[in-house]
Amino acid sequence: MNFLNYKITGSGQSLVLIHGLFGSLENLGMIARELQDKYQIISIDLPDHGQSFRTENFSYDTYASAVMQTLDHIGIQRTTILGHSMGGKVAMNIALTQPDLIEKLIIADIAPVKYGSHHTKVFAGLNAVNLQHINNRNEADQMMQTHIKELGVRQFLLKSLYTDNGTFAWRFNLPLLQRDYDRISAEIDADQPFTGDVLFIKGANSDYIRAEYRSAIEKLFPNARAQIMQDCGHWLHAEKPQQFSRIVDKFIQS
Repeated sequence: MNFLNYKITGSGQSLVLIHGLFGSLENLGMIARELQDKYQIISIDLPDHGQSFRTENFSYDTYASAVMQTLDHIGIQRTTILGHSMGGKVAMNIALTQPDLIEKLIIADIAPVKYGSHHTKVFAGLNAVNLQHINNRNEADQMMQTHIKELGVRQFLLKSLYTDNGTFAWRFNLPLLQRDYDRISAEIDADQPFTGDVLFIKGANSDYIRAEYRSAIEKLFPNARAQIMQDCGHWLHAEKPQQFSRIVDKFIQS
């Protein structure tokens, strides 16, 4: 198979960064810059995102396997993995299927549970953009505004808009992600738990990790601990990158 697109910065103990839905390796760029003086940072574009290959069907097993094969290609035999949102579920899958690869696991604002339709308006906004008839990002932004009110969300999505032979296109595989959204939202499960060190970091203003998810987390990750970041939401790593990076560094060094 083709290896995933990746970027390596810094040196030292390795730390793998995995972005979330509609993202790319650039989304955790602030965290990479904060930590690259202490760690070898491996930032990865997941399949169907960024400049990595496309798949026919969404599957956490496929995504996790692609990450593991790419790390093997790089020469990483054991590492700490940090995953945000959907990337956190990919990281969980890796830990549960290949525990020997994981030094420590860091999950940013996601739980191993089935979620409802969190992205209905996002899909509507993305589909409202007429890629054949826009001349710049501002026009795309205006088309999305009817469905996506939050400027920050639109700006995040627009980072994946690029020109291909004079025509605008998305770097993520929009048709597949929309068709297979139920699989993206599905729970993560396994026959055996991952007994290594795990840190779940929750944004206080986000509802992606709730008290009622505790049993599901403890079932799969019995040695998990949690930390709440105040005054931030689901994009906690972007809202408070320095605090987020300190939490990550402290956990790795503990």
